Amino acid sequence: MTDRINRIKEVLVIQGKSQVWLAEELGKSTTSITAICNNKSQPHLKDLKKIAEILDVDIRDLLVPTKK
Repeated sequence: MTDRINRIKEVLVIQGKSQVWLAEELGKSTTSITAICNNKSQPHLKDLKKIAEILDVDIRDLLVPTKK
């Protein structure tokens, strides 16, 4: 199974926004956001919802489907 790029990271690239920007908007450290974008940690559900709001995307767009 090949690993997909992190969806949050992908949306940031598509929108031309940085992880530093997201960290500031979310009120989290850049280290935390970098860990999330590099699949080293997972955001809490409330943070995932807030990230979706900040990026103006559906929360489902930030998740990789487990079924086809």
